[in-house]
Amino acid sequence: MATRNKGRPVFVVDGARTPFFKAAGKPGLFRASDLAVAAGRPLLARHGFEPDNLDEVILGCVMPGPDEANIARVVTLRLGCGKSVPAWTVQRNCASGMQALDCAYGNIATGRSELVLAGGVESMSHAPVLLNNKMVAWLSDWARAKSFGQKLQALSKLRGGHLAPIIGLLRGLTDPIVGLSMGQTAEILAHKFNISRETMDAYAMESHHRLAKAQDEGWLEEVEAVYDTRGNHYLHDDGLRRDSNMASLAKLKPVFDRHFGRVTAGNSAQVTDGAAMLILASEDAVKQHQLPVMGRIVESEWAGLDPTQMGLGPVHAMTPILKRKRWKLDSVDYWEINEAFATQVLACVEAWKDKDYCSTELNSRAALGELDRSRLNVDGGGVSLGHPVGASGARIVLHLLHVLERTNSKRGMASLCIGGGQGGAMAVERD
Repeated sequence: MATRNKGRPVFVVDGARTPFFKAAGKPGLFRASDLAVAAGRPLLARHGFEPDNLDEVILGCVMPGPDEANIARVVTLRLGCGKSVPAWTVQRNCASGMQALDCAYGNIATGRSELVLAGGVESMSHAPVLLNNKMVAWLSDWARAKSFGQKLQALSKLRGGHLAPIIGLLRGLTDPIVGLSMGQTAEILAHKFNISRETMDAYAMESHHRLAKAQDEGWLEEVEAVYDTRGNHYLHDDGLRRDSNMASLAKLKPVFDRHFGRVTAGNSAQVTDGAAMLILASEDAVKQHQLPVMGRIVESEWAGLDPTQMGLGPVHAMTPILKRKRWKLDSVDYWEINEAFATQVLACVEAWKDKDYCSTELNSRAALGELDRSRLNVDGGGVSLGHPVGASGARIVLHLLHVLERTNSKRGMASLCIGGGQGGAMAVERD
């Protein structure tokens, strides 16, 4: 499904994100709303309009905490936007942040909004640990027990199995329809396109090296410092492994198919906390508030495909945009394909080279060609800096615009695969 902009132009004014924090097996320092506020506050502060001039705030998030129902509204009020600015939360798995941008894009294009704060956030380290149904039923019986004897009887029925937790993150990363984890779907793509373990590891190593260079060169201008309650500050994505090499990656064992698999923790995206926020505006709002412009969103697309091959979602979403715009692969200057897995990005590259796949799955008479990897994820991606699922879609659009500005280029495409068998894509341009 496309958002074909037949209305007004939609401009990206500015954006900011937090550093991405690698989860360490326990709840991180920041809740999702803390991270969204940390990204949004400096972003709003550096522009001349008042926060209550916003028409709406749209935020993508997959797993908000129990105190963050409609997290967009929580964040809006904490940012000082005032009670009159409406806010709403969207969820499209890994592309929730891009979905928020797409909703803002559509509303501005059709004249429903003029000035919107949109983005995504996730604190994956705070993913819920749930009680199983046996324990929930037991707690119900316990609550109904009134006398001492009834309480003793209820206690006598409590078993160890009642205490077995449900790990929300693991359930969330497993497709309930096909019964496969996202990593298992990546293994399917590795076998489908004959992508070797060495090729995946080489891609992962390159992702870390590219991120290291981007940090050293000061190319991650969108990252804002985050402060904790003890006065400490955090400036950089902490999942970076500067010393990543093929020998160390080769030592890691497959995670999702222990006997024959190729996908490891080293060539997969990291479980991460982070937020990314952007300001989108109409031409009238840009003039009224004298706002700068990073670029324009020119089109978006959403696609569905077989959930067992969900990692190919980007080619299903980007191809229709290419066809409608009559662009060749070399018509796009830079690409961001979210790195859920190294093999998933590599499979997308291979799919466009494969005449049979393009014909049967993408309704194309010929192979689309080979994407120039020197223009793909040039500053690293999810493998090196992490993939906070609600935020990544917003992050890749924001960073793509920075890359276009840095290289004085015109056109970019950002895309993600989406758990459940979908893909999302967004095309941006600079004048």
